[in-house]
Amino acid sequence: MYVNFLFIGGPEIFIIVLIVVMVFGADKIPEIARGLGKGIRQVKEATNDIKKEINDSAKDQGLDAGLTNDIKKEIKDAKEGLDKITGPIKRNF
Repeated sequence: MYVNFLFIGGPEIFIIVLIVVMVFGADKIPEIARGLGKGIRQVKEATNDIKKEINDSAKDQGLDAGLTNDIKKEIKDAKEGLDKITGPIKRNF
């Protein structure tokens, strides 16, 4: 089975890994991976903090989860309607 991740195939990923090993050396790769892991963790924490603040401010202003669920349902219905309309067009291409 051919792996396609972000439009990059297996051979391309292998070449990228090989270049990284050649440039940074095998002893620096764990350090780089730790740094990337910390960066990703910080981004996730910041995203969760922003979501929490938005939800808290919505609750403070009297917006409840029911309204949010209603909006999500309407968006889902609109997407399904668009899919029904554009379905035949997508199949032709």
